[in-house]
Amino acid sequence: MEEIRERYELAMERIRAMKQEKTVSAPFYAYFQKMADFILEMDAYRASVEKGEPERLSLAELQEQNRRLYGDVAGGAYRESYANPTGAVEKLGEGYGQLLSFVYTELRGMIIWAVEGRLTDMTVTAELFIELYNAFEEDTPSVENLKEILYWHMSDYCDVFIPDRIREQLDPSLDFAAKLIRGADLSDPRYLYRFGEYITENELGVSRFLAGLSQSEIDAMASTFTEGYRMGFVAAGIDLSKKKTVNIRYALGFERVVKAAIGQFEAMGLESIIYREARHSINRRPQGSPGYVSSKPSKQYEFDHREDMALYLDKKLNERRLSVLHSAYEEYKELAAVHAGPAVMEIFGEHPFMPESCPAALRLDAKQQEIMVTYNSEAGQLVNRYIPGDQRSFTIIAWPIPEIGDNYEEIFREIVKINNLDYHLYQGIQQKLIDALDQGEYVYVKGAGANRTEMYVQLWQPENPAKEAIFENCVADVNIPVGEVFTSPKLTGTHGTLHVSQVYLNELKYMDLEIRFEDGKITSYSCKNFDDETENQKLLKANVLFNHETLPLGEFAIGTNTTAYMVAKRYDIGAKLPILIAEKMGPHFAVGDTCYSWSEDNPVYNPDGKEIIARDNECSLLRKTDVSKAYFNCHTDITIPYDELDCIRVVRPDGSRIPLIEKGRFVLPGTEELNKPFDGM
Repeated sequence: MEEIRERYELAMERIRAMKQEKTVSAPFYAYFQKMADFILEMDAYRASVEKGEPERLSLAELQEQNRRLYGDVAGGAYRESYANPTGAVEKLGEGYGQLLSFVYTELRGMIIWAVEGRLTDMTVTAELFIELYNAFEEDTPSVENLKEILYWHMSDYCDVFIPDRIREQLDPSLDFAAKLIRGADLSDPRYLYRFGEYITENELGVSRFLAGLSQSEIDAMASTFTEGYRMGFVAAGIDLSKKKTVNIRYALGFERVVKAAIGQFEAMGLESIIYREARHSINRRPQGSPGYVSSKPSKQYEFDHREDMALYLDKKLNERRLSVLHSAYEEYKELAAVHAGPAVMEIFGEHPFMPESCPAALRLDAKQQEIMVTYNSEAGQLVNRYIPGDQRSFTIIAWPIPEIGDNYEEIFREIVKINNLDYHLYQGIQQKLIDALDQGEYVYVKGAGANRTEMYVQLWQPENPAKEAIFENCVADVNIPVGEVFTSPKLTGTHGTLHVSQVYLNELKYMDLEIRFEDGKITSYSCKNFDDETENQKLLKANVLFNHETLPLGEFAIGTNTTAYMVAKRYDIGAKLPILIAEKMGPHFAVGDTCYSWSEDNPVYNPDGKEIIARDNECSLLRKTDVSKAYFNCHTDITIPYDELDCIRVVRPDGSRIPLIEKGRFVLPGTEELNKPFDGM
């Protein structure tokens, strides 16, 4: 640590000297001066945090400090920032602009490294900046020369960045967030600024609202979450007593609920691990990284930089990343062995984000996309080796944030009710659906009106119907709220068109999304986000297909939570709901892996005692011969809302049909209760 502190001080001294120099020519001089100012501000910020000064600031002073830290990439300011690839190219030129915009994005990680006292991260990133600055003295270097500097920086330090990331995901002694949550006065919103993240009215509004609830109300919210987690292990037949840690992922503002959950997990024998989203590009994923989050200063900023790895990724570096990842898991294998999996609290209510096309942004080329697919596949296998899928579980729940609208508190209380619906009632109704579905050879789904959906979903056939089922009766355990039956379809014979007028997937809004399938695999896809169809194809391939050439249909489900659907209609929030709730509000189709990926060989039973046999498809079965071809490391649900649905019918082997839904209403005898929320409107 002494060596790092010495290197850090030398780096700061060199950067202070830059402010007195004019050895770099225009237009790069202005860029390096701006970056030097930012780094020195981060140095001062780090020193103030070490002394505890932010804790003595007023709320207004903390808000002003937060605006200053994030002002360069927040709102309209982003357009003029060096962090914007378009603006950077305009100011610095093609090639130079993208590269130096990337460097600024890396430097901005210093905000949270300063808060957490991560001197190594601050030091090596400052040293990268100095090396680039030195390259610009005297003559302007070539873009290729600068790329080489970046490449070796990433190669040299991936054996620091990657193991650190794995450790923070597994080691409860790295307790910055957990310690803050346990020790802070959560009735005083100033605590939010101690995380170092961007704080908006969303975080403040949630915190204020929760501060007004009784402890019993908070405990009940947390219990829905933690009890769902525990029941996930019971349902899967996994011994939770062998585990010692759980990862809580959440959005800032919900600390009162998280604090209660920490205590409830401790009562189960689990220590809580709480880490934030990754900041180093080598640890970030184009579709988003797990960890606790806050509102984004600019979603366009996040979108423009999601594939920054394109600047340096090649096969050799990818092999090094995998080697380092393997070594890291080997180093922390004892921690991995007792890790139980994630408990996730999602948020919703943000205005749907429609990204703008940014031609200047870095994008993975075809070869790099293949490299990423390879990395994700092999990394997934590594994770499963050290944290086996059949020995871990998860739970996921969602809560609204103030951005959802003026009725926020009313909507929040409605969501609390939805998250606690009588699962016994739904269990019985859903069993009626399963009894009908289990008779089918395939399911026919057709859209209504302008919805062009027409899907034929092939089903596996139980050999012993008295003891086997093909659909899971999903009640509120790992997947809260209650309300769906689902299966892993048989790919061979599954075909048709899936279409939705608008849908929100992985934090991006898609308009007029259409996907076509043959033998259960995607053959074509399109949307109407951009005028340029090529841009639409790139958007979908990167963020829905995760850069795969095709994906299988990993899940078919029928949502039964008509109560949630009508709440969405009443408050006009359907477009803002997360997939966690939206998938319960109509039939949905998931592209990617099945719901049972990495644990297909674990027997799973419905409440009636029947074993669910449809845990595989023709892709996942390849794990028996070549595991690299079995999994795609993604699973994206796409829901057709009831009002875009004409019918769902079960088709028996003899051609006879069992109607489940007609004209958007449940018609199967025994399911009429699900129509009551419709009648109430």
